Amino acid sequence: MNISAKIIDYYYKHKRALVWRSTKDPYLIWISEIMLQQTRVNQASNYFLRFTKRFPNVHELAKADENELLNFWQGLGYYSRARNLHFSAKYIVQELKGVFPDNYKEIIKLKGIGEYTAAAIASIAFNEKIAAIDGNVYRVLARLFNEYLPIDTAEGKKRFKELANYMMINHKSGDFNQAMMEFGATVCKPAKPDCVICPVANQCEAFKTGNILELPVKKKAAKVKDRYFQYLVLIKGKSIFLQKRAENDIWKGLYQFPLLETKNSITPESFIKSKDFYDLVGTGAHIKDISGEIKHRLSHQLLHIRFYKIKLEQFAHDCDYDLIAIGDLSRYPVPKVIEDYIVKEKTLNLNIYLKTGNST
Repeated sequence: MNISAKIIDYYYKHKRALVWRSTKDPYLIWISEIMLQQTRVNQASNYFLRFTKRFPNVHELAKADENELLNFWQGLGYYSRARNLHFSAKYIVQELKGVFPDNYKEIIKLKGIGEYTAAAIASIAFNEKIAAIDGNVYRVLARLFNEYLPIDTAEGKKRFKELANYMMINHKSGDFNQAMMEFGATVCKPAKPDCVICPVANQCEAFKTGNILELPVKKKAAKVKDRYFQYLVLIKGKSIFLQKRAENDIWKGLYQFPLLETKNSITPESFIKSKDFYDLVGTGAHIKDISGEIKHRLSHQLLHIRFYKIKLEQFAHDCDYDLIAIGDLSRYPVPKVIEDYIVKEKTLNLNIYLKTGNST
């Protein structure tokens, strides 16, 4: 039995019972694959069930209100993924008569779909003979063949695609792709590969040479940028101020408390004495609480966040903030770090009730 056959056989015997594995519906496979980008499998499952119950097909997704869509996506992060889903759903309904494209060349034209996702949908839903290579598959291939070409270079991507297509030749593409992804996620793991139970350890070149933890290779990672967010939780009576993030930046389209971003780290004492703070809040403000610093990591950014809970007697500042009833706060999609703050702090003890169970 060759390497591919052994990995597929292992997959048949040990695969996880994931909610999206029981379907060949390209729409549902699409949703699952987009959710799994930057999201752990165990976290994505509940989101998938909730999301597809509300938006069971491309027609329901296409006619969704963006705020509601973002609310159902809340907690998954990377909100551009949700907006791209929405855009492509409308394109499929309006331009393709509601029929999901059935081949890689057409699928990859959809906004927000890259090579891996297009290949995964085409192979699983339509049995197209094409390799789907995600991070797990790169790792398995690099170790099996002891390949040191960086996986994030054009040369490396070409080489790994050749290796994957070579291994897939005599197998069903959908089964092969899922088996390789599963194998990388559960056996050939990044830091602690389970070589003891690996069915192909004696055929793995990296195992033979002891190079497993050196592979796969990437070019030098991008430098992480530090940003400093000072959120003002401004309360007036039983209402609270929110603003919608409209700039082309993280969390675009989500709501947040009024934000002052400082260039560097700043102590709470210095911040509340700053001109920016005074210009926004003015006089008549009573600071009720200041949170500790919360660190929130994104792909290439590390956010240093602090929340200032402030009771206002009046707010004359001319601004674009929305003043909403605190009880309506759950209707607005917010970044996960703000949702966590609201749930943990039970903002001002005013019976805020939010959806729970969101993660990431």
